[in-house]
Amino acid sequence: MCGIVGYLGNRKAYPIIINGLKRLEYRGYDSAGLVVMEDDGFGLVKTKGKVSELEEKSKFLNNGSTLGVGHTRWATHGEPNDVNSHPHLSNDEQIVLVHNGIIENYDSLKTELIQKGFVFHSETDTEVLVNLIQYFKDKENLNLTEAVRYSLNEVVGAYAIAVMDKNDPDEIVVARLGSPLVIGIGDNEFFIASDASPFLEFTKEAFYLDDGEMATIRRDKDIDIRKIKDNLKVTHTVQELKINLEEIEKSGYEHFMLKEIYEQPKSIRDTMRGRLLVDEGIIKMAGIWDYQEKFLNAKRIIIVACGTSYHAGLIGEYLIEDLARIPVEVEYASEFRYRNPIINRKDVVIAISQSGETADTLAALKLAREKGAFIYGINNVVGSSIARITDAGSYTHAGPEIGVASTKAFTAQLTILSLIAIKLGKHNGNLSKERFNSLISELDNIPELVQKTLENTAEKVIEISEKYKNATNALYLGRGYNFPSALEGALKLKEISYIHAEGYPAAEMKHGPIALIDENMPVVIIAPRTGYYEKVVSNAMEIKARKGQIIAVVNTGDTELSKIADHVIEIPNSSEEFSPILAAIPLQLLSYYIAVKLGRNVDQPRNLAKSVTEEKKI
Repeated sequence: MCGIVGYLGNRKAYPIIINGLKRLEYRGYDSAGLVVMEDDGFGLVKTKGKVSELEEKSKFLNNGSTLGVGHTRWATHGEPNDVNSHPHLSNDEQIVLVHNGIIENYDSLKTELIQKGFVFHSETDTEVLVNLIQYFKDKENLNLTEAVRYSLNEVVGAYAIAVMDKNDPDEIVVARLGSPLVIGIGDNEFFIASDASPFLEFTKEAFYLDDGEMATIRRDKDIDIRKIKDNLKVTHTVQELKINLEEIEKSGYEHFMLKEIYEQPKSIRDTMRGRLLVDEGIIKMAGIWDYQEKFLNAKRIIIVACGTSYHAGLIGEYLIEDLARIPVEVEYASEFRYRNPIINRKDVVIAISQSGETADTLAALKLAREKGAFIYGINNVVGSSIARITDAGSYTHAGPEIGVASTKAFTAQLTILSLIAIKLGKHNGNLSKERFNSLISELDNIPELVQKTLENTAEKVIEISEKYKNATNALYLGRGYNFPSALEGALKLKEISYIHAEGYPAAEMKHGPIALIDENMPVVIIAPRTGYYEKVVSNAMEIKARKGQIIAVVNTGDTELSKIADHVIEIPNSSEEFSPILAAIPLQLLSYYIAVKLGRNVDQPRNLAKSVTEEKKI
């Protein structure tokens, strides 16, 4: 994905755009560019590298211009370089465009435009779109809005775009399909961005464009919003954003990832707030309560997600099947959408996504909806695409997560899944009143146990990370609820340290991975006292017999595995259902400190972006 920011109003556009790009850099950071409308036309600068490099090269643009757009890129078509960076100009240099997404039929469109005399300088699909707009503008003698609409009706793919015309210093045209775009409204000024972070200090009033919509934003006029396909006029209700500026700042932490790890006691509590009412003995979730018959009568629940959210979904499978006895399947959204899945009207499909914009997850939901399933969303961003297309859902309320490697979103998702499983288990009679009350009391105490885990494990993890920072491979093992914890721990290490790591069910170690174990192989074993503990101890003995180095995540006061392991990290005692939340903390810290000691860019690891909002086509 990429980040888009734009401004039209009475302030200087340049500082708003450059600071907005810094806040959006988590969406892509291999190249960046911006354009402002100057007296004699476009002032355009773009460069390979980070926004800081763009800022250094573009300081001369810090003039009185009050109109401009910017872009930070995660490369799809064309390698990261100056030429492929956005913004892109049309052949006549009258139109400029920034784009987040993929134009799937760019090759055929490019061929047609070349035959009409157009020349291309980059490898991007975006340059095709900006020249297509020029073509329709000239051929049909259209204004910019109509030229954009004509062009987008020829396009197949996903996009969020912002377009400017050299001859009109008072207008930006924007559109979206499959990629997010929010419009902020101030006092005679307008902001556009991929998310609201670039303009929080200027306005909290905003609305999100829906898929298939475009908007013409003109100085001192109302925004004109229309359907791209048929040009029908539509209206939107302006919302008050609930995000505070402090939430998107580092607040003294070295990295956003570390800040977000330490925010988890609060983010988990915020996720439960208003839902878990222990004194009243209830779980209050409108999305479940209003549609509980859909869940309780479901033939099965299908969870679709990607990456870390997929691992949360796997734990959700354990929770719902165990506590509510409803069959659950968990699918990679990217596979689910392509394998012609069997979906019935009695199925419930739950989509999990931090951003609410993950392209594969959105596509999986749309497929499920077409098949007649009830669709439910779990995400962290109010007004996101998943939130808007689902029948019902739950926001995690974890707050903005800027670090690319997901941390607090994961534990917030587990908290929501725990609430859903416990609530369903109570309503279908699978949980006794005593068991229900015990579970909600324990869940209510999890934020405090997470705080203890942070306080008691950080120093030990730092010591372990120093020893294993030069490892080339690592193995993560768990059983039951904590098999997905092993997958997530391995993913975190891969994402930010670039050390190869794999997660396995502990019993599967003997079916292949044991061949890798030697004195140089760190093996992380997640082994709380509840759930298959003795069997995990046996697996640990097999590792030690082959001189493997064991890092054991165990409960406080563990006596057996502690004697075998080379390093022990203790987490508080809990029921097995909630142990993955507590186990996640030291695993996140371990990956973080190893990456820091290796000098990695923790918040912006190579080749990654915060969420994938487009799919690369070959």
